Amino acid sequence: MKVFITGGTGYLGSVVVQHLVAGGHEVSALARSHQSARRLTRAGAVPIRGSLADTRLLADAAADADAVIHAAVDYSMTDEAAQTELAAVTALVAGAGTARTGKPVIYTSTGLVYGFDPDHDASEDATLPQVSAQPVKVAAERVVLGAAGITSIVVRAGLLFGRGGSSMITGLIDHATTNGRSIYVDEGDNTWLPLHVDDLARLYTRALCHPVAGVFNAAGEVRFSFRGLAEAVGQLTATPAVSVPLAAAEQAFGPAARVLTTTSRLSSSKARSAFGWAPSDRSLIEEILVGSYRDLRDSVA
Repeated sequence: MKVFITGGTGYLGSVVVQHLVAGGHEVSALARSHQSARRLTRAGAVPIRGSLADTRLLADAAADADAVIHAAVDYSMTDEAAQTELAAVTALVAGAGTARTGKPVIYTSTGLVYGFDPDHDASEDATLPQVSAQPVKVAAERVVLGAAGITSIVVRAGLLFGRGGSSMITGLIDHATTNGRSIYVDEGDNTWLPLHVDDLARLYTRALCHPVAGVFNAAGEVRFSFRGLAEAVGQLTATPAVSVPLAAAEQAFGPAARVLTTTSRLSSSKARSAFGWAPSDRSLIEEILVGSYRDLRDSVA
């Protein structure tokens, strides 16, 4: 299968490329620089030079492929980034839909679209709230789900971890290292179900080979509390875990700090049933204490 992917050198995208190439697929990926192009070539993919702003290029690449994955993620939440995201997604689904063959298009969304209310429905059929940490994802989901001629697959992923990456986790580690303390908000007893990045990549490869249209939550098996996360980060960085009020967390991380107060209630049952997929039982806390994040720290030290 010929697969075109955006974000192919990013945290998630690079792992997806690896899984696709290992599965015998012919992969092409967007590359914004010579360095990115070289990385893709080394990974066994064909680089297509351009950016998310090159909508004609995106449409043509999507039209030429048998399947499309949008794995590019921008957490800056600026108006410019949102406009670029929506224009890029619109171009991808338009290009993919030209043949009217129902080719699969996977859009990477987030469980954060369910908002901040702990009582809000977090099932795939829920009406999404007006306010969330990633409003552009809601708008882009509508573009994908409303497109004609494709099999629209929206994946609302939980927190990704593993391979020493994920911006929230590395951000907490960097903050602890820089400031001498690992923070959590208030009691820190709110919990999430993180998903190993390789597990999400496996879900994407299965969804491409056996596409089913719809929205699918994707979360892991092992829950963590934010206090437990702060304590693990503290152990990794040799800093104390300290409770702070939300206002102090917002000073450190900006508006995104509110995410640290939420609880994830994502269930992957629909994805399990549709694609015959199941996440592993890997633990974020163990990964920080004895896995790739410790390896990453040791390589920098």
